[in-house]
Amino acid sequence: MTIKVNLPKSGMGIEEGTVVRWLKSVGDSVVRGDLLAEVETAKAVQEIEAPASGVLLRILVGAGETVPVNSALAEIESA
Repeated sequence: MTIKVNLPKSGMGIEEGTVVRWLKSVGDSVVRGDLLAEVETAKAVQEIEAPASGVLLRILVGAGETVPVNSALAEIESA
């Protein structure tokens, strides 16, 4: 099953985030809770965790790209 990794809403007034860098690469095994990426919002840099265990299947938003909250950042193929 494919699980989407979404940009969570991190606070009031936060409507978008910019991917600073990916800590995992496509094809890497991940465990639920592993840090996948760092995203900068208007207030801070936030770490994005894997919502499920499996393999990082696809990165949908590259470093330097800005997207609205709740946007899919990546997909994990769950084990």
